[in-house]
Amino acid sequence: MSTSGPSERAAATRERILEAAERLFAEHGVHAVSNRAVAEAAGQGNNTVVGYHFGTKADLVRALIRRQAGAMDARREETAARLPPEADLRDWVDALVRPVADHLAAAGAPTWYARFGAQVMTDPALREIMVAESLASRSLTVVLDGLNARLPTLPPEVRLERGEICRQLLVHHFAERERALAEGLPTPRSSWADAATGLVDVLVGVWTAPVSPAGPGA
Repeated sequence: MSTSGPSERAAATRERILEAAERLFAEHGVHAVSNRAVAEAAGQGNNTVVGYHFGTKADLVRALIRRQAGAMDARREETAARLPPEADLRDWVDALVRPVADHLAAAGAPTWYARFGAQVMTDPALREIMVAESLASRSLTVVLDGLNARLPTLPPEVRLERGEICRQLLVHHFAERERALAEGLPTPRSSWADAATGLVDVLVGVWTAPVSPAGPGA
């Protein structure tokens, strides 16, 4: 006989819903998955249970982001705190990338969060939620400030452009690796740690690439 009370049962139900939603959203896209499908995957007979616990689809997405963000923030904060004052651009890019890879590695296989994040970032409305949650992260702000401080001569418009390129590479590269691992396919790198190193190489190259002069009519 279970001795758990209503609050414990509610928390367990919420966690099952979050697990099911993250997997389904990652595999099929957020808008392609109904609350009914999430409830069924979570083993809940009541189709209104998702709305009861989380409200709107946007609220559910926000809860999924926050569910993973805390652990990644802690890793990122610890990584940034270890950097010496003379840390260079590569050190700060590594502090941006590696905590995400370490978090996914620690979660074991399969994971779905990287693919969920990629799905969210392709939807304009949901992307705003992800961006807002990211901007609320103190550790991410510290890392981005450290990174930008190593690029004092980069024009603002180029900095903005390259920041977006790097964000897309980070999100989608890890999503594709996660997908390959889930499907049992070969990956270019043998571990998440090695994948992080390879991505850091690429992102440093993006940030330090020459800036071509604007063409006629630009």
